[in-house]
Amino acid sequence: MTFEPVMTTVPVSVVIPTADRPVSLRRTLESLLASSVVPDEFIIIDASSNDNTEAAVGAVRVGRGDCPALLLRKAAMTGAAAQRNQAVALARRDHVLFCDDDIIVEPDCIARLWQALQSDGAIGGASAAIVNQSYVRPGWPVRILLATIGVFEHDTYAGRIAGPAIQFLPRGGDDLPATMPVQWLNTTCTLYRRALLPDPPFDTHFSGYSLGEDVALSLRVGRRAKLVNVPAARIVHDSQPGAHKADAVELSRMAFVNRHYIMTQVLGRNRWRDYLAMLWWEFWQLAMAAVRRRGGVAVRSIARGQWLGLADIVRNAAARKPRGSRSV
Repeated sequence: MTFEPVMTTVPVSVVIPTADRPVSLRRTLESLLASSVVPDEFIIIDASSNDNTEAAVGAVRVGRGDCPALLLRKAAMTGAAAQRNQAVALARRDHVLFCDDDIIVEPDCIARLWQALQSDGAIGGASAAIVNQSYVRPGWPVRILLATIGVFEHDTYAGRIAGPAIQFLPRGGDDLPATMPVQWLNTTCTLYRRALLPDPPFDTHFSGYSLGEDVALSLRVGRRAKLVNVPAARIVHDSQPGAHKADAVELSRMAFVNRHYIMTQVLGRNRWRDYLAMLWWEFWQLAMAAVRRRGGVAVRSIARGQWLGLADIVRNAAARKPRGSRSV
């Protein structure tokens, strides 16, 4: 007689937004369900144009007789931030694990994230280490640029958010402590205490691909609790193509506008020198793209996106300015 092993679960709601990526979603779910410790609630918000996601989730259910609660809902509004907000509103657990639909978690990843939060009540959020996307020390030209806007390396840039909302990935490696303090967290695979999340977690400012929504959220949680990266909790981010990434102009535009929003509305950096640093950083990004790609359509797309983004920022600032007010 054989006995099936009993699944060990933790009271965590997994939140996954998805759209037209059933193969990668299924692989993500299967890796999470194969973990040594499995969250006991999954909430998937689907913005797909067909029923392939439903079929993929159904196949996971059929393949796992011991599958925990797995809720699939159609997106009320398309966009990563909006879909995550919808999922969190449905969540029933005191801990929320934000996951992308194109990750593969190592077997002990969830257990290590859970242990990190249980080890210290002052920790509000813990992120997994992305083995194929980790910190690389910037070259000397970038370090000089950062110094000109008042961002100095000190020991390292790793895990920091500096200047005009420039974020640096956390360090990776086998020789690191169980937890590493960081200033921001991504939503690729990050566990939060739900009580610390804003309601809703993500600002309505972030739409579509929602670049930077994870930065804004983690900075707000970081005002009330510690943020850490857990180097031994590892995932692979098998980033997939999608319609939201295809328009280089719109991506460049969104990156500029959202960086400005985080810098001014979340970090509260509104001095003239902050604006100069932001413009200098954007110019540098364009210059580096031109050097690496030697001009062409891609660089023109980035430049056009930046110009449209600057126009958006000016227009939004004018709209917020009270009527009858004037500059002095």
